[in-house]
Amino acid sequence: FPPAVFPLSCVVQNYSWGKVGLESEVAKLVASGDPLVQIQPDQPYAELWMGTHPRGDALIRDNRIPQKTLGQWIADNPACLGAKVKDAFQGRLPFLFKVLSVNTALSVQAHPNKELAAKLHAQFPEHYPDANHKPEMAIALTRFEGMCGFRPVEEIVSFLQNVPELRALIGEVAAEQLERSGSDDPRGVSAALRVCFTRLMKSEKKFFVDQLNMLVKRISQEAAEGKDTSGSNGDLLLRLHSQYPGDIGCFTIYFLNLVRLEPGEAMFLGANEPHAYLHGDCVEIMACSDNTVRAGLTPKFIDVLTLCEMLNYTPAPSSSKIFPAAQSQLDPHVYLYDPPVPDFTIMRIEIPASIKLYLVSAMESASILLVIQGTAVGTSTAAASEMSLHRGSVLFISANESISLHLSSPDGMLLFRACCLL
Repeated sequence: FPPAVFPLSCVVQNYSWGKVGLESEVAKLVASGDPLVQIQPDQPYAELWMGTHPRGDALIRDNRIPQKTLGQWIADNPACLGAKVKDAFQGRLPFLFKVLSVNTALSVQAHPNKELAAKLHAQFPEHYPDANHKPEMAIALTRFEGMCGFRPVEEIVSFLQNVPELRALIGEVAAEQLERSGSDDPRGVSAALRVCFTRLMKSEKKFFVDQLNMLVKRISQEAAEGKDTSGSNGDLLLRLHSQYPGDIGCFTIYFLNLVRLEPGEAMFLGANEPHAYLHGDCVEIMACSDNTVRAGLTPKFIDVLTLCEMLNYTPAPSSSKIFPAAQSQLDPHVYLYDPPVPDFTIMRIEIPASIKLYLVSAMESASILLVIQGTAVGTSTAAASEMSLHRGSVLFISANESISLHLSSPDGMLLFRACCLL
């Protein structure tokens, strides 16, 4: 009977925005997960992909298994997904699990819903490689910053009044429309917000570069004189401008919430929610898709029209973007992040040092387990032999299989487990 629980060796993506060398949580996890890996000190280690995506299909680290990759193994053994998951997602693993180490900002982007994804994929397959939606959730491993969703209108209006360069790009008519829109008419507010944001994103390159340079010069002078620049969001503006000089994305800080997560806090990004990760390390889970509509802070293909058309223009405070974890009723060591989509759920498992034997319980879905800290020996009736688990270890666990962890670390363990709870 083939092993149904086995270790994985996962693919690293070296995107330019990633943290460099051993500054990167991705690099640290890879280095401790496999001592033979050489970490290059000047190379960015941006993402670790744990899943079956064709551009990063995990390798199976068990020479008794004939299949080389997790994708091949699941294709040959689809029952391992669990009956419900297998039927709901056509015999494919429905999620991609990742670790991200962000040094410089990612592009301002949003992910389409299923309907729009199908349309974009049909029209522009070279830019939109599949027809799936891509909701995603990020859980901070270190302090993590990102922009997410539209700010409350009064914050945007305050910037329109404090940042003349922004007002110039949007134009007096659109700015006044937003200023006049009342909280008693949410559709009117959303419509005004859409006009303002679209005018910003579609402004002439030469015009917005001039305005941006004026703004950066003014804020730099004010900062040098020791003035408070928070009314113009000065610190973040200078930081993004140093990373992406002359990029329209620098102005999006006046529209989007700045969300700061402490380790263990999460944000969920539904379809059409504008966002950009800025800095820090997180685990991330998403539906298995690569569809991203970008419009700034990036050298990649940008699609401003599609982005401005599709966005969710509902303003909300940044505190509303933090997604709560619920302690499991069945096991007090498990915290569940269960978003309003069927494709994925994440469990954070915190095992205290006082516990020496812990059962990673069986569930009706295949899952991927990542060790962030601690060491243990794992045994399972479904594994070929016992498995040594330590920081950076990644395990695939078939549906309805469990693992006993025999802990050997003085400070307990921290694990994340990605699954699909239908």
